[in-house]
Amino acid sequence: MSIQTLLMELVLMPLVAFVVGLFMVLMLRRIGAKLQRRVGPPMMQPLYDIVKLYGKKTQISHGWMHDIGIVMAVGGYVAAETLLPVPGMDGIADKGGLVTLVYVMMIPSLGLALGVGQCANPNGSIGIARALTAMLAYDVPFVIVVFGVAWYFGTTNLVDIIAIQQAGGVAGWGAIAMPLLAIAGLFALQGMLGKQPFEIYIAPAEIATGPMVEMSGKYLGGLFVMQCFQLYTAGVLYVSLFLGGGENWLFFLIKVFAVVAIPMTVAFLFPRYKTEQMIRLMWKWPVMIGLLGLAFVMH
Repeated sequence: MSIQTLLMELVLMPLVAFVVGLFMVLMLRRIGAKLQRRVGPPMMQPLYDIVKLYGKKTQISHGWMHDIGIVMAVGGYVAAETLLPVPGMDGIADKGGLVTLVYVMMIPSLGLALGVGQCANPNGSIGIARALTAMLAYDVPFVIVVFGVAWYFGTTNLVDIIAIQQAGGVAGWGAIAMPLLAIAGLFALQGMLGKQPFEIYIAPAEIATGPMVEMSGKYLGGLFVMQCFQLYTAGVLYVSLFLGGGENWLFFLIKVFAVVAIPMTVAFLFPRYKTEQMIRLMWKWPVMIGLLGLAFVMH
């Protein structure tokens, strides 16, 4: 691959992720509206929200640490997109691998903690403490799943993992070969997205949106952009590990949207868990299912 092609892919991959992420936000809002029997937002509403937030004058500045935290939160996901292969573009996925991707995906939460900590708002501090606790909860089954997939395919290179699955057809997909790990991965995915019933760090009626309580204008716009990347990253990673990646963009997007939509549809039916309930759930069923799946894979 020439240096020009690589640079073009490194620019295009985050852009595509952002656009697809906008439609994922729209889809989630419409799912919520449908289940609650109300009219959902128009198609361009997520984009209007971002433009509106960046157009507002930011009233409060909490110093340079606050700014760096938001840059880390968004930048971590932008870097993650270049490590996730998509149809026609591999970026630096064959050089980074799964282990690097797992580390990079932790940067946004740490950046958010850094930025919110500078605000010194009690609700924000409680929210970010919950977010880091949640990360500890879902990272245990997530790491088990990643280790199991890497063990089964004999590599941590996502490009090779996708190629092996596609060579075997549908029967070669990770979800068919490793169903227990695929189920544990869905649990971890749900916790990773921080949506119902695991949105413990936002809890608007309890801690006034937690980490976002001191955010306004461009800072809140940055978190909105981060959410778009977050949805896309989680969906693409699951499709790459268990659903054979993307043979072309049409089937790839159908898989990614389905992966994000199905758990979200179920999630809206459950009330929000408490922090200790989330930890108990994540360290019980997903870990147990993941370890069983790992045992089958290793034998």
